[in-house]
Amino acid sequence: MELIGYFASILIGISLGLIGGGGSILTVPVLVYLFARPPIEATLYSLFIVGLSSALGATTYLQSKLVKVKNALAFAVPSIASILLTRNFILPNLPEEIFSVGNFVLTKSTLLLVLFAVLMILASIKMIVPSSLKADAAQGENLVMLSLNGFGVGFITGLIGVGGGFLIIPSLVILAKLEMKEAVGTSLFIIALNSLIGFFGSLRGNEADWLFLLSISVLAIVGMFIGTSLARRIDGNRLKPMFGWFVLVMGVFVLLKETVLKTL
Repeated sequence: MELIGYFASILIGISLGLIGGGGSILTVPVLVYLFARPPIEATLYSLFIVGLSSALGATTYLQSKLVKVKNALAFAVPSIASILLTRNFILPNLPEEIFSVGNFVLTKSTLLLVLFAVLMILASIKMIVPSSLKADAAQGENLVMLSLNGFGVGFITGLIGVGGGFLIIPSLVILAKLEMKEAVGTSLFIIALNSLIGFFGSLRGNEADWLFLLSISVLAIVGMFIGTSLARRIDGNRLKPMFGWFVLVMGVFVLLKETVLKTL
């Protein structure tokens, strides 16, 4: 299973390089089901892997001046505060057993995986259904609402360890009035800040398995370079719905495995 997990780590990077996102949504399931890492640890490690990959992707957009730093900071500052609050105070204080009904027991770990599965399903729908997002510059930017959105996304990122690009990009287009390329670049910059600061701010003296963590991150980065190279020859927008269906199937599988199948 671990061999499959290392191969899946490359696929995570390929999807990021090829279609500009989506791969990070697979990081936690890969860590939990292929590497048998506990869900809490998987969400923490996911922050590092997603953050490092996004930082690498954001450098290209920074060089092309497609990162709007003012908007990024308006989103990222409350988002980072929310991540640190969630990981250092909310998660540690959640009871190990939330509730039980008959043979089904909802533990903290199960809750995180169920929430993750729901997010996977929502993200898959965004990939399958063509986007019609367009900035309406006439209405002007709304930095207050952008910051509030940042706080909400930070809570989700802190809880289940995903970058949340499919939530960040619409906020940047609709509230900050950015064009799509600017929104993608700014989103990667935000995800890198959120995830890396969230990771190091959540260690709290705990020792990470750095050899494992760096090996997965390196494989994901290698995959990103492969995906970026393939993107020059393959239209990522045509592949996005196919990847969306795959994520949908995975999300439904995780949801069933953590709910219905646990009662059988």
